[in-house]
Amino acid sequence: MKTFLAKKEDIRQSWHLIDADGAVLGRLATRIAMILRGKDRPGYTPYVDSGDFIVVINAAKVKLTGNKLEQKEYYHHTLYPGGLKSERAGSLLKRLPEKVLLHAVRGMLPKNRLSDRLLTKLKVYPGAEHPHAAQLAAGTKKVKPEAGK
Repeated sequence: MKTFLAKKEDIRQSWHLIDADGAVLGRLATRIAMILRGKDRPGYTPYVDSGDFIVVINAAKVKLTGNKLEQKEYYHHTLYPGGLKSERAGSLLKRLPEKVLLHAVRGMLPKNRLSDRLLTKLKVYPGAEHPHAAQLAAGTKKVKPEAGK
């Protein structure tokens, strides 16, 4: 029996629409990372981009469990001396909700060049409106993540 290895020309990518309203951030990010990598398909190959495109709507309504809204901090550096900046998850979720979800998904992808290509297939929007209606019309899979507790 031969081992199956996916090739780039053999892969047919589809689009998924995920509504993040009431979903827990970590569980949602795990599901998104699995679909982006293609691990939900039988022909998964680790070094080939075999995942699908994902459109996430209502990212502003994602839930964080416990005290993460007040205690979790996101850091970035301005590349100037003394330029380490931090922001709490609650204020970042109000200001840029798509950045919170992108940060969570990025942490669940492999740390290599493939992850940059995978993240370009993720489209996150804070509200219900998105400009990908034409792509989603042909063969959309609507994924409903499990709601928070």
